[in-house]
Amino acid sequence: MKSFFVFILYVAAAVTFPAEKDAVVLQYDSENSGIDGYKYTYETSNGIVSQEEGHLRNIGTDDEVLDVRGSFQYPGVNGKLYLVTYEANENGFQAFGTHLPRSQ
Repeated sequence: MKSFFVFILYVAAAVTFPAEKDAVVLQYDSENSGIDGYKYTYETSNGIVSQEEGHLRNIGTDDEVLDVRGSFQYPGVNGKLYLVTYEANENGFQAFGTHLPRSQ
């Protein structure tokens, strides 16, 4: 389940951010504590910064769920820096950002 969420986020990032073949990873940290959770952060030379952490809640019950929280920021083509925070849990994936439309 965790791998599915991580895969979806990487696909979303790949579609959102245009490829820049000269970008390099400046910083990357990752920690996987197994059932206790995971977290990672990275920063690239083209201004992308991302962090995420997740852990299982209600382990061993019918209500077991992966609770994920994170954020990423990226420079837009207009030079403005965009920040998106998100969470994914039993309520689905929810993203927040001042540039994103809000449901009423």
